[in-house]
Amino acid sequence: MKKICLLLLLISTMAVQSQNKWLTMEDAMVKNRTSLAPENLKQLQFLYGTNDYVYLKKTDSGDVWFKGNIKTTAISFLTLDQLNDHLKLAGLATMKTMPNITFNRGIEWVMKLNGATIALNPVTNKANEIISNTIADKEAVEESGAGYTAFVDNYNLFVSGAEGTKRVTTDGSKNIVYAQSVHRDEFGINKGTFWSNNGKLLAFYRMDQTMVTDYPIIDWSQYPAVNENIKYPMAGGQSHQVTVAVYNAVINNTIWINTGLPVEQYLTNIAWSPDDKWIFIAVLNRQQDHLKLNQYNATTGAFVKTLFEEKDPAYVEPLVPMFFLKNNPSQFIWQSNRDGWNHLYLYDLNGNMLKQLTKGNWEVLEVKGFDAKGDNLFYSATEESPITKNLYQLSLKSGLSKRITPATAVHATQISTDGTTVLDSYSANGNPRTINCTELKTGKTSLLLQASNPLADYALGQLSIFTIKNKAGDDLYCRLYKPVNFDSSKQYPVVVYWYGGPHAQMILNAWNGGAGDYWFQYMAERGYIVFTLDTRGSDNRGKAFEQIIHRKLGEPQMEDMLSGVDYLGSLPFVNKNRMGLFGWSFGGFMTTDFLLHHPAVFKAGVAGGPVMDWKYYEIMYGERYMDTPLENTEGYAKTNLISQAGKLKDKLLLIHGLQDPVVVQQHSVNFVKACVDNGVQIDYMIYPGHEHNVLGKDRAHLYQKLTDYFIQNLK
Repeated sequence: MKKICLLLLLISTMAVQSQNKWLTMEDAMVKNRTSLAPENLKQLQFLYGTNDYVYLKKTDSGDVWFKGNIKTTAISFLTLDQLNDHLKLAGLATMKTMPNITFNRGIEWVMKLNGATIALNPVTNKANEIISNTIADKEAVEESGAGYTAFVDNYNLFVSGAEGTKRVTTDGSKNIVYAQSVHRDEFGINKGTFWSNNGKLLAFYRMDQTMVTDYPIIDWSQYPAVNENIKYPMAGGQSHQVTVAVYNAVINNTIWINTGLPVEQYLTNIAWSPDDKWIFIAVLNRQQDHLKLNQYNATTGAFVKTLFEEKDPAYVEPLVPMFFLKNNPSQFIWQSNRDGWNHLYLYDLNGNMLKQLTKGNWEVLEVKGFDAKGDNLFYSATEESPITKNLYQLSLKSGLSKRITPATAVHATQISTDGTTVLDSYSANGNPRTINCTELKTGKTSLLLQASNPLADYALGQLSIFTIKNKAGDDLYCRLYKPVNFDSSKQYPVVVYWYGGPHAQMILNAWNGGAGDYWFQYMAERGYIVFTLDTRGSDNRGKAFEQIIHRKLGEPQMEDMLSGVDYLGSLPFVNKNRMGLFGWSFGGFMTTDFLLHHPAVFKAGVAGGPVMDWKYYEIMYGERYMDTPLENTEGYAKTNLISQAGKLKDKLLLIHGLQDPVVVQQHSVNFVKACVDNGVQIDYMIYPGHEHNVLGKDRAHLYQKLTDYFIQNLK
């Protein structure tokens, strides 16, 4: 009996202990993406042309593809042996492990085999090589729907097909860049090739950056170290010059689009007409306050007309190409925030706005596509709340829309080919992940997965999401983690994390409050309150909320941070004399800026990859928000933190990736030099081999470094 009681006591003790495990730094920063990530259905997707879904699942016999639908439970669909049988019948080599397969790009199964990308027809057991292994490792590889593949080799563009490989350009070099992303990935640009609908015409970028100043990036791993110059156009300096061409893969001919002067303009959001006769380009002036949506002849390159123009006293930022209606090729949808919020507008090809499709004090986030007939449009938006993301269905005929997904969560959705069924993966504060399959007509929902809490065995701080008011009366979203074993009669040190810049939103009603790692909980375990707020300038709050920062970066954000500090100071359990501030990139600029202008509010700060002087930042981003140094002399002077380094009174740790091509290291080096010149002590840490973000296993080292810094200075 004593043995049984002792065993029960031991089991009970072990259970309590297991529920009070503390996260290690590796748990928080590395395993958060692997063993401590919420459970998921790997490679979940619809089978093309059906309402059946498939996903990859690990079984005792290896990875197996499972298939199900709204009416049936998922069962085994494709084993490795079955796949290899298909490959043998196609005359191809077999596989030792199950590959990732794309089932929704047509009836064929698309996968990689021995370095090549193939499309396998499971009915006829015939295979087609889409991308050969000889070009798979080339740059900018993109296949068309007509059997052609574009790629870049030794700076030049090539197109391969049944007739062989054709060289499209001849003068490519480090200075003449073909078929790759231009304008430093701004304006929604992330690639440089655009196949036509029929897959026979290829629009591509040519970027001449000869006139852009070389900027040195040192490769310290070589012996001796080697300088690798990049082209980095700084605010107010010379920008690169971009043109667009169209290559006809059938007749092996190239024409150039007559985008005209001035040469320093931004050619964005390239789109093809449904009949492939026309190319549309959103042309933005260098001042970024005047956009023209232009139409060009895809055969001759001639300018046809400007469909419409958009102007804004601050800036216009086109991010999404025009989107043609499925059942009416003479009409298209355009996204714009011209009324203060990002919404959808219906146009005809004469440039006439037919109607505004969505409206309200909320943002359209993404257009998902149409149903089978093209009568209904699916899109995701923040209509319920700025910290949620839901799927909506809009009737183009009636103009009425309805929400498809449950409201208070962040949803990632897929829609079946015919638009009748939705795969919905979502999370919320306290819910790691739920995946449902929903039939739109009946509203019937089938639960595919409810993930368990991957941190169930760990001691966690209490997480809350709420709003406070700033001095302007705006609601600012906040996220706060209370320490483990919180005692309201005690006072705790605080770490504040923020960003404050455009195109970023720190706080969401998602798992872990929208934070991708568990470092906040790591700090809560060690007795810290961790606080975050999304200031003005951050994403998904409308144009006015963002553009308030124009020409005066940092000022509205610091004002909002002071509101956050006032809130923290009102909490009896906060030790106002033991607070630290942390931010990366734009957040690194904000952290340094705040310490210089509001000393003694925080005892210590950590600024990673920080902008220290906006005239050293690139033209496209920098001039959008600050104009040029000549146009905004006062604004650049106020945001030149290097010239103000002598004001630093608090402890500050700067961190920089040694190969950073985004915020070049000159920012932090010059700030350190200014601190030395002014007799100001500062701490500095570099990460060799890393660019703007410190990733991989070294990320745990980075966060241990800044954690130790806060522990040391917030005693």
